[in-house]
Amino acid sequence: MGRRRTCGICIILCIISVSTMLVSAGDDGLFRIALKKRPVPKGLYGELWPKSTSENEATLGYASVRLNGAAGRKVDPVREAVNQVRVNEQRMFVEVAAAEKRRKSYRSRRWAREDHSLRDGQQAVIELKNYANVQYVGQIGVGNPAQNFTVVFDTGSSNLWVPSADCYFSLACYFHPRYVSGRSSAYKENGTPVALHYGPAGAIFGFYSEDEVTVGGLVVKNQEFIEATYEHGFTFLAAKFDGILGLGFKEISVEGSVPVWYNMVAQGLVKNPTFSFWLNRNANDGEGGEIVFGGDDPKHYKGSHTYTRVTRKAFWQFEMGDFLIGGRSTGICVDGCAAIAHSGISLVAGPICAIAQIHEQIGATGVANEECKQVVTGYGEKMMELLKTKTPPAQVCSRIGLCASDRTRGSSAGIESVAGEAGTSSVDGMSDALCNACEMAVTWMQSEFVQNRTKEGTLEYVNRLCHHMPSPVGSYVDCRRIDSLQSISFSIGGRIFELQPEQYILKVGEGFLTRCISGFTALEIPPPIGPFWILGEVFMGAYHTIFDYGKMKVGFADSA
Repeated sequence: MGRRRTCGICIILCIISVSTMLVSAGDDGLFRIALKKRPVPKGLYGELWPKSTSENEATLGYASVRLNGAAGRKVDPVREAVNQVRVNEQRMFVEVAAAEKRRKSYRSRRWAREDHSLRDGQQAVIELKNYANVQYVGQIGVGNPAQNFTVVFDTGSSNLWVPSADCYFSLACYFHPRYVSGRSSAYKENGTPVALHYGPAGAIFGFYSEDEVTVGGLVVKNQEFIEATYEHGFTFLAAKFDGILGLGFKEISVEGSVPVWYNMVAQGLVKNPTFSFWLNRNANDGEGGEIVFGGDDPKHYKGSHTYTRVTRKAFWQFEMGDFLIGGRSTGICVDGCAAIAHSGISLVAGPICAIAQIHEQIGATGVANEECKQVVTGYGEKMMELLKTKTPPAQVCSRIGLCASDRTRGSSAGIESVAGEAGTSSVDGMSDALCNACEMAVTWMQSEFVQNRTKEGTLEYVNRLCHHMPSPVGSYVDCRRIDSLQSISFSIGGRIFELQPEQYILKVGEGFLTRCISGFTALEIPPPIGPFWILGEVFMGAYHTIFDYGKMKVGFADSA
């Protein structure tokens, strides 16, 4: 009986891990690899956490920042925030996964087999498969002959990892194909141990190896990658991808490993040092999207791209201008905000004060914030008087005693300067939560001054926002109201990029079971690095995106 049960488990595991594939070559000579979009939480994988070397931190510009007074531990606040967004997405998209499982409407789509043919001009295309507008994945090969793996192409990390044949004690590995070094004639031993920590989502442990990596017909020689020998956490067991291929900068690569994209360029595999994303937001189409290495496909965008320069070589970070709701400025980013284009995040994430304004306007469900209500009730009128008498907004909350003197959003969020004095955690018994709430309320009041609202109207509006704080498990919208919702816009490179309701609302389920979820979620990165935005797949689905490594810029054009 025990032998039968063991055989049955083995058969099930084999069936789950097998996928069929199909070669697809277009008339234009481009080789395409189909990617599948899966209804799986993005929190299933986090950022690969590099060692805190002074060289990396100096490059990133975070060497002088310490989180919550943790002596000796330097952190990247952007990475911390990205990881938190992934955790929020994980919670929210549990419902997406459940709804899609109930539908049982998986289309019969076949994967593309690897083909080492290249088009003239050294340009390769990977077809992405789209599932439920939640996750885009595609296929690569590791080794010679190639062993195929389904990966997420993630501009928010820089390493390549896949499960290893040496992964014996992690159940997740038995649900995914595993790399066998002995089957590859190009394998080279490395053995450097590595641990990839994904925060609450789990961790991966393994070691470096070298082999050929085939991406859309391009064969990258002597590529370092990570063989994962242990995947800790339930999230990896449920994952529909096998690994991650990072397309970020080397500055955030674990152990300084050279990313796949860098080697593509260095080995002359692409004519132009650019890659581009087209993400199809129609989940019912056969085409899920495309990544083009070495250029772009004009069929998938309209007009010309608007470019903005990369301001930090870590994530693909750039400067964003004004943020608008219904075409009206909110005043939040008029002096500029940092942003990153992130293909590994489903949603658009931004400052909590901005997301609260969006959710109030579109009627999204939220959670009430008691500190916020307390501040508005007790100090609202005094705050408005100070603002009207030209008191600098940064000094309002300290003037009324809710924040320390000359205190910034950075210290109120628990971040202090290593070089300077530590910020206090309270003022006359007042908590950091009240200070944070006060600073948010000041931001909201400023935006209302632009609209010339009355004092009573402004206080009523700010009080409503206190009841629409973004929920970490997702904020729901009445599906019947989508056509009447306002547009949300971002100013980048001198152009206004507008998202319409049908582009930023995610639909889960079908018929009377359909639920609509806001495509916006909150994160908080304080100055001097913040305010900060992550423009994930909700944005990149609306706008074709070019990542220009040669000229260090990012470009956006209307998707076609």
